[in-house]
Amino acid sequence: MEQDLHSPNGYDYRQYDRVWQRVAPNLEPYPGIREAAVPAMAELPGQPQAQPVQNTPPSAALTAEEQLPGAQANPCCMGSAAMEMLEVIEGFIEEELADRRYYLAFAHQAPSWARQRLRDLAAAAGGRAKRLMAVYYLITGQCYQASINCERIFVSQWCSALRERYHVEACNGLNYLRAADGTTDPCLTRLLNQLGEESYRDADQLMALLERAL
Repeated sequence: MEQDLHSPNGYDYRQYDRVWQRVAPNLEPYPGIREAAVPAMAELPGQPQAQPVQNTPPSAALTAEEQLPGAQANPCCMGSAAMEMLEVIEGFIEEELADRRYYLAFAHQAPSWARQRLRDLAAAAGGRAKRLMAVYYLITGQCYQASINCERIFVSQWCSALRERYHVEACNGLNYLRAADGTTDPCLTRLLNQLGEESYRDADQLMALLERAL
């Protein structure tokens, strides 16, 4: 049987075009080769012209997580997984702001040798609050509105107050680490672990102040 040759290599590419048309009609099986060998698929007898690929518009029915402002539909960090921890993050922000207020008031009533250390602790608490506010914005696209507290803080006994603040910072550290274990967001996990370690270091500083005061 005589073979019908239509290409420089002696192959009839039209036979393979018909097979490819059924498998993947929008793909070019022989880029750069078939153009010189045979007419385009649209010119083959009995072959329908391939239609251009249509880009399907995204669905209008997006979930709340997929509508995160300024982010992808499902970002790898500070996205839908972090959204589940939003109330926990808000609680941490308020706790750190309260600690900052307490340390500033504490510094005014403490012995002179301890005042700078307490101001440093206030700055550390404020720094953690700011980082958590930045996380809040990354997740929601909105600025966090902190609660306003004008309550007067009075420290009666120096050693007793140090003991109380030590337990507060140690518990803060534990809660940060627990929260880190409770989220699948990798960036939030990393940050919460860092904040937990910082809180434990602050607890160590309070213990050092207590050692000197006793």
